[in-house]
Amino acid sequence: MPSGSLSNSDRRRLSGKVAIVGADESDEIGIVAHKSTLELHAEAARNALADAGIPMSEVDGIFTAGPGWSPSLQIAEYLGIRPRYTDSTTVGGSSFVIHVEHAAAAIEAGLIDVALITHGQSGHSDRRRPGAGRPPLDPWFPAAQFEMPYHVGGPATVYALACMRHMHQFGTTHEQLAEIAVATRKWAMLNPKAMMRDPITIDDVLSSRWITYPFHLLDCCLVTDAGGAVVVTSARRAKGCRKQPVLVLGSGEATTHQTIASMPDLTDTPASISGPLAFQMAGVRPQEIDVTEVYDSFTYTALVTLEALGFCKKGEGGPFVSGGRTAPGGDFPLNTNGGGLSYTHPGMYGIFLLIEAVRQLRGECGDRQVSGARLACVNGTGGTLSSTGTLILGAE
Repeated sequence: MPSGSLSNSDRRRLSGKVAIVGADESDEIGIVAHKSTLELHAEAARNALADAGIPMSEVDGIFTAGPGWSPSLQIAEYLGIRPRYTDSTTVGGSSFVIHVEHAAAAIEAGLIDVALITHGQSGHSDRRRPGAGRPPLDPWFPAAQFEMPYHVGGPATVYALACMRHMHQFGTTHEQLAEIAVATRKWAMLNPKAMMRDPITIDDVLSSRWITYPFHLLDCCLVTDAGGAVVVTSARRAKGCRKQPVLVLGSGEATTHQTIASMPDLTDTPASISGPLAFQMAGVRPQEIDVTEVYDSFTYTALVTLEALGFCKKGEGGPFVSGGRTAPGGDFPLNTNGGGLSYTHPGMYGIFLLIEAVRQLRGECGDRQVSGARLACVNGTGGTLSSTGTLILGAE
């Protein structure tokens, strides 16, 4: 064991010591061109704190991620908070899931009492605003030198490369990938906040236009505007909050690469590292999970993540998701809000995985509620299948 790292028994002692006590979106999600990203952050923060019954003045830890210089400083200023602790760890869509582990460590160490994890992004509308959008990649970055000249660089192209390897090696089919999109849409049809709620079939997915082989349009996530936030505090303080706390039973994070050319295995993700850490800490097995929320930037992202987390064997993700298994009424509820494929996806989606898991464990999801949900697995993925954060959450 590396010097300074925690043993499994040490990690187990941290299990259940903190809880998520507030979770909510911004007032509007979808296409919200009339609001800035800061407004989306602020609305989500206000709503999540109201959900927790904690005033903004008691927040002493700010966690956020995003482009630009020191986003946590900007958010703290905008919200009028002078935090004792800030964290701007930015590792793509997994960032906010990882922030929960960081917040838990800070709370348990006595550095802070109330952590606000917040995100706001205008993924859709920023593309249409003069001077806005993603900054150009620095020319000294390896991806700029060795991948982009060969037309590899956008998310669809690098994820497609990994997916094609999985299809070649394990026989995964377009139809199996389409099963994920169809099942996720069925969940979205039960969510009034979901952007895409019209029913789709496997044929609809396969006949939608190509984005980059092997991905059709309906294999790819939405591009929206949205904000989301969660509030984390100690399990002891959580007992006095407005709603039922959701305990953080296990956590893990991992990164393996940045460029797709350096990915150790195109058919695996760092979830095969972060997942076991989270499950061991929580003292539960994948078979005990009631509801699963995983990043679905593409249908392949969800499929390969389920394998990496141990819900099925490597290479068996295609058969595992087939037959409507992950849809409402199936025996493996997955991405129950409609996911990034049909609910919302402003660019970094991980915060919305947390919000849905909290709502499911509180029994707040109405028509899409998973009956008797007591344990949830959340897994965020960032970069080019580069970074993952895994949480095991439990209803108190």
